[in-house]
Amino acid sequence: MRVGVAAEVRPGERRVALVPEAVRRLTAVGLDVVVETTAGQRAYASDAAYAAAGATVVDAGQALASDVVLTVRPLQPAQIARHVRGGAVTIGFLPPASSLDCVVALRDRGVTSFSLDLLPRISRAQSMDALSSQALVSGYRAALVAAERLPRFFPLLMTAAGTVRPATVLVMGAGVAGLQAIATARRLGAVVEAYDVRAAAAEEVRSLGATFVELSLETQEGSGGYAREAGEDFLRRQRELIGAHVAAADAVITTAAIPGRRAPVLVTREMVEAMKPGAIVVDLAAESGGNCELSEAGRELWHGEVRIWGAQDVPSAMADHASRLYARNVSELLLLMTAAGVVTPDFDDEVVAASCVTHAGEIRHEPTRDLLRASA
Repeated sequence: MRVGVAAEVRPGERRVALVPEAVRRLTAVGLDVVVETTAGQRAYASDAAYAAAGATVVDAGQALASDVVLTVRPLQPAQIARHVRGGAVTIGFLPPASSLDCVVALRDRGVTSFSLDLLPRISRAQSMDALSSQALVSGYRAALVAAERLPRFFPLLMTAAGTVRPATVLVMGAGVAGLQAIATARRLGAVVEAYDVRAAAAEEVRSLGATFVELSLETQEGSGGYAREAGEDFLRRQRELIGAHVAAADAVITTAAIPGRRAPVLVTREMVEAMKPGAIVVDLAAESGGNCELSEAGRELWHGEVRIWGAQDVPSAMADHASRLYARNVSELLLLMTAAGVVTPDFDDEVVAASCVTHAGEIRHEPTRDLLRASA
C-alpha cells in the first residue's frame, strides 16, 4: 500500500507529517512512501533527504491519491473532492467541531479518517499522543517568548552594579504545555508559581521547583487527564482569588484549554490593568478563544503598559523538532493498523475506534454527528 505525505497548505504552518527518519520505519514493514515535493522544506527536510530514506517525491495530486494520506492540519474540502480517493485512509489533526466542512467531505468521499485530536489518553497510546508532543513544544516556546519580550532579566544576577532580582512567572494550567513552560522558565532562572484546577497537578508542579498556588476552590478533575469544563460561578471565584498573583507577576503564561471547547477566561481586563508596567501575558489558548480576555490569536497587543501575546501556530515556530515528534506519533498510529504491508483498521481496538471520525460513508464519532444535526 502507498502512504502519501501531503504538503501543508494552511498559511503559517511549517510542520510536515513525516520526516525522512520516519520513512524508514514505514518502508521496513512493507509500505511504499511518497512525499509531495517541497512538503518538508519549511521543516528543514529536503526532497533529497526523503529520497535517500526510501521515499518517492511526487506532485500534490499523486501524494493525495495514495491509499493512506498523512497530514498535520485537516485537508481542505477541495483537496478531498479533487484528489483523495474513496476508501482511502487519512491520519492527522482533525478537530471535528471546527472542521465540519472537512468531515462532511471525507464522509461523502467514503474516506476512513482518523483524528489525533480524539486519541484516548491511555498508556498504550502515549507514543501516538500528538496533542501532548505539540503542547511540549508550545510550553517551551511560551517561556522563551516571555523571556525575550520582558524588559527584565529572568534570573537573579549579582553584579558590581547591584543585585538584579529574578522575574516572577505565573503559569496558569499545569498540563503538558504548562509543565514545560514551568521547567523552561525555571532553567532560565525565574521564580515560578503555577496554578491548576486539578489537585493532582500540585505534586508535578512542585517536582519542577515551582510553587503551587493553593486556592480555596473545589478541584475540577475531568476525564482523560484533562480538567473538567468549569461553570461561570467557579470561574468568577477563581478570578477573584488568583488576581493578586497575576498582579504580582512579571510574566503570566496561560495554557488552560479543553479540546473541542472554548478556552476559559482566566485573566480579565481588570487583572491586566493591575499588572506592573512592562509585564507580559503569553496566552497559549488564544486560538481557542483565549485565557486572557484581551488576547487575539496571532497578534501582539499592548493594553496600557502590559504586552499581550496571542499564540497562533506555536509549534510551527519550531518546525524541525515539532515535526520529528509529530512524525513519531502519526507513524505509531499507522503502524498499529498495519500488518504485512497492508493498513487494515481494527475497530475492536479502543485506540482505533475512538480516533476514527468517518468510515464507509458514515460519521462514526457521535458528538460530531450531533453537531451536524444541530447545524442542519
